[in-house]
Amino acid sequence: MKSKKTTGLKQVRNPYGFIQFILTIFIIIIGIAGAVIFIKYKKQPEQVEQNIQPPLVKVHKISVSDIPIVVHGYGTSQPKAQIDIIPEVAGKVIYVHPELKVGGFIKAGDIILKIDPRDYELALRQAQSAVENAKEQLEREQAEALVAKKEWTQMHGNTRPDSALVLREPQIKKAQSALSSAQAQLATAQLRLDRTTISLEFDILVTSENVDIQQYVVNGQSLAKVYGTKAMEIVVPLEDQELAWFNAFEYSQQTSENQKLTELPEVTVKANFAGTEQTWKGKVVRTTGQVDKTSRMVSIIVEVENPFEVPEGKAPLLPGIFAEVLIHGKTLKNALAIPREAVHEGNQIWVVNSGEINIKTLDIVRKDRQYVYAISETGSQLDVITSSLDAVTNGMKVRIDNSTETKQPEVN
Repeated sequence: MKSKKTTGLKQVRNPYGFIQFILTIFIIIIGIAGAVIFIKYKKQPEQVEQNIQPPLVKVHKISVSDIPIVVHGYGTSQPKAQIDIIPEVAGKVIYVHPELKVGGFIKAGDIILKIDPRDYELALRQAQSAVENAKEQLEREQAEALVAKKEWTQMHGNTRPDSALVLREPQIKKAQSALSSAQAQLATAQLRLDRTTISLEFDILVTSENVDIQQYVVNGQSLAKVYGTKAMEIVVPLEDQELAWFNAFEYSQQTSENQKLTELPEVTVKANFAGTEQTWKGKVVRTTGQVDKTSRMVSIIVEVENPFEVPEGKAPLLPGIFAEVLIHGKTLKNALAIPREAVHEGNQIWVVNSGEINIKTLDIVRKDRQYVYAISETGSQLDVITSSLDAVTNGMKVRIDNSTETKQPEVN
């Protein structure tokens, strides 16, 4: 068995590995020391305070004033007087007004059409003759009565006969009745003759006609349709609460005509017609006297007088025009007219006072399409915010955008 032999040389380690280890430890120590020194002597950044600006808002300048209330409504114009031309006697037409055609204008008193009067003139002469005969008969009976009374007085004094026939009283009454009947027939004949000529006491405009010369017409036949040009009416349905702002029920039968004319609420009628906006003046004359069962609205009647008498360049108010009606009603004392976009939570506004918001609650008495009307106890001017803000509190700082600042709005 062989035994292992060992050499007398000792195993020696690599000296370069030890040096690398020492260098690594040294570099780590230097790095840590540098980091500590950098952190310790690092200059802290300066803290800069941010300047936060209050939100920029738009405002309306609104002052307390006496505000005339205007009630808005809509309706369609229609003639106040619409008439069918219907003859009351029969006969052949011998005259027709040249303007008796659709769109024709006929003045008051002008003859519209005329029926052959000859038959009625003959009837009138017969009635006149009958009246003369009746008068003669009455005079004869009266004369005979005088003779009979004289003879009775001579024979019996002032006593009264037992029978009225002695003094011919029944005969006189019969003759008087015959005369009255003849006079009535004369008046009828005259009336029928007058009715052969048809005219009206006011200006008219023709909407349809169905008659010509030599045409035979009968009593009750419709020959034309016309309407009076003296006045137009507009039926305007309103909610019942709107009636509180003008005198809608103060025109009873006990009110005199002069009072009605002076107290009627004035109205401006507006419509886009003939290529431009036209306006006419009118008045509220009455209500329809009932509440609509379906809509629960009350209709008032607006009258526009002389709708065809307009300045040059203006259009008349024709039937069928759909118009806006502005009723000038009562005046609201010490009130604010606030744009609807400036009202929040139903009855609150945001008022700017010395750069701070002050939330005010309104005492609202009326609303329309553009404004909310409220009673105010102060006479000062208010800067009311119209801008939208996400969150608002009393005392919140704001800035006013002076470029958009507006003054008191014009209410109409």
